[in-house]
Amino acid sequence: MAHSQVHYSDQTKPLIKLFEQLSYRHSRWEVFSDFLLLSACAVSNTVDPVHRKEREAEYMKAIKKYGSADRKLFPQLLAELVEAMERCAEAGHLEDILGVVFHELELHNKYKGQFFTPQNIGDMMGAMAVSDRTASGKGYETVLEPCIGSGTLVIGFINAIRTKAARPVVITGVDIDLKCVHMAYLQLSLYGIPAVIIHGNSLTCEEWSRWYTPVYVAEKWVFREHCGITSNGPGMLEDEKLKLATEPMYAAISMVQRLTANRPEEPPIINTGMMAKKQKTRTIFELMG
Repeated sequence: MAHSQVHYSDQTKPLIKLFEQLSYRHSRWEVFSDFLLLSACAVSNTVDPVHRKEREAEYMKAIKKYGSADRKLFPQLLAELVEAMERCAEAGHLEDILGVVFHELELHNKYKGQFFTPQNIGDMMGAMAVSDRTASGKGYETVLEPCIGSGTLVIGFINAIRTKAARPVVITGVDIDLKCVHMAYLQLSLYGIPAVIIHGNSLTCEEWSRWYTPVYVAEKWVFREHCGITSNGPGMLEDEKLKLATEPMYAAISMVQRLTANRPEEPPIINTGMMAKKQKTRTIFELMG
């Protein structure tokens, strides 16, 4: 299916202009990193009550560095990013906007010579992966990207799978660089992709934080598809916390199960009226009370 061509310069020009406005008192690198942190925390805190307190503290620590006039520019930056990504979605082809902005701000020269894969390469690799892939049988596809970067390759895969078959794609993305985690998380969140982005080390299977996209939480993928570096790693506990915090019925049932599992065996009670031994029972209200 053909899609309209959206030029990067048209997409990123308003973003670059706002970043330059913020870079008079702070370095471009600092402004870009803070924008990612502030935006990622703001999105996460709408759907993830488990980590809300700590991420709100991170948000406040970062924003305090800026004056009142500069603070007003960060929501404008996010609005421009949303509009740019909406234009890509309407054109039928998702793009790695933040990766392009990273290079247009020349931050690759500042930070360890880091480069992000161009979207046309990501699309090619996505098409190759889809052509060799057989349907999972689940009704949706899963992808684990152990070094997700800004998300170019998984975006390319999503573009390809949508062309071949209209099946949902659930993404697990891992990166050792928190900046990349924020980039991928923010873009997949705004594109409406169910995903869990993990700040961790794919080689050692360490996890330091998990970022759930709004669609992953809203569509209850946490109950359907565990996303993690391993199938039974430390992320299982974080997933369980999210289930308990977002689903009251699940939390109530889990509490009852824990109480009944830990209930000590009680001796029979003598009923003097019947002169017979009967086992004492407890109602669900007693167990929950």
